[in-house]
Formats: sequence, C-alpha cells, structure tokens
Amino acid sequence: MELKNKIALITGSAQGIGLAIAEKFCSEGAIVFICDINEEAGEKAIRKLRENGGMANFLKLDVSSDVNWKSVISTILETEKSLDILVNNAGINIRKTIEEISSEEFDAMCRVNIKGPFLGIKHALPIFKEKKSGSIINMSSICGLVGHKYTQEAYSTTKGAVTLLTKSVASRYGQYNIRCNSIHPSTADTPLVQDMLKDPLKRKERLDEVPLGRIATLQDIAEAALYLASERAAFLNGVSLPVDGGLTAY
Repeated sequence: MELKNKIALITGSAQGIGLAIAEKFCSEGAIVFICDINEEAGEKAIRKLRENGGMANFLKLDVSSDVNWKSVISTILETEKSLDILVNNAGINIRKTIEEISSEEFDAMCRVNIKGPFLGIKHALPIFKEKKSGSIINMSSICGLVGHKYTQEAYSTTKGAVTLLTKSVASRYGQYNIRCNSIHPSTADTPLVQDMLKDPLKRKERLDEVPLGRIATLQDIAEAALYLASERAAFLNGVSLPVDGGLTAY
C-alpha cells in the first residue's frame, strides 16, 4: 500500500474527481478526510468509503473561509496528530464569457478556485515544515496551461493562478522537503460533462481536440494524484502534470 497510514485532506471530495481521489487514496491505505461544503453528499461519501474498507471522515469546509480552515486543520491534528497530504480539489465554474460574467460571479470563482488553495496551503505549511515533509496537490486544468477556446476566460484566469501558486510554493518550501505539484485535466467524465456530450457538436469538439480520442476518466485523474502523493514522486516538485491525452502537446 503506497499511502499506508498517511493522513490526507481532500477538498471538494464529496463527489466527482475529489471522491475518486479519496477512493484511490483509501484503497492504498490512507486515512482520508473528505472536506466539502455539502454535508449530505459528504456523509454519503464516507459511508461508501467505509463500506469498502476505507478509513474516511467528513468535515464540513468552506474553502474560502480562513476560520473554517483553522477549525478543520485543528480537528485533524486533534484526532490524527498529523497531516501528510493536502489535495486542493474544490472548484467552481460559472460558464459565462468575459463579456457576460458579473463582477460578483467572478469574485465567487476567485474565492473558491484561488483563495481556497491559498488558504489550504497557508494552514498546512506549518505542519509540513515542522515534520519536514508533505505533499501538496493542486487541481488546476489544461486551462491553467493554455488558452482553450471552449472554456470561458474567468475559469482560465483562476486556474492559471493555481498553476503559478503551485510553482511559487514549490520553489520556496522545497527546502523543507515539501513538494507542491499541480494536475491539469482536460474534459473529465463527470455527470455534467456526460450531459454536455449528449450534444453531437460538443462531443465532436471535445473528442477531436484530444490525440488519444477520448475524455479523461476520473480514474485517470485519481491515478495521477496517487502518483504525486506517493514516494514514487519523491523528486517531483513544482510540476504541472497534464492528464489530457495529449491535448496540450500541440
């Protein structure tokens, strides 16, 4: 088991990509904290994980709240005495162009997509510095690497910020054996995407842009997260890892 007894905090993990990562980490022996603003979905997620033999707990977390972050970190330290892995996965996407989106909607995206990872890293770093180890994984996007004509500008702005936040933390805190890396998925197989791909035109658009000819599965992304969290990636720091079937290779 690659993560045996490692303590992992995963934000936005009550469903979708975050839950897939939580399932993968549990299967590799980690003690996982599902941290999400959706209590009902979070409780359902930990029941599923526990039924499959996973060690999982749920903590409600608004990633944009400094007070919430302090409380969650404090609770984890009280119960497990440590933290080894932080996965900043929580994110939102208001699908409006730069001309259509309101200032308030843009601020909401920045609070979750940028401030959330920023605060998570801020509060995890003292723990990682003291123990001189830690793995931080930030969920960015291909839109944090390249301009993507099918994605709105506000989302790309937030994911670009996550990419550079990752590299900045990696360069400053690597001296403490803290690794900070980001994952950059292309279109992933979520319920929302499945609905979108019912439109033949949109399906063709998304499949034609990927050299491997398919969309990313949740398992594809979870495997990348496992790799970055594990000792197999012990010398990877500041890496922007595309999980995109070659989309960004053009």
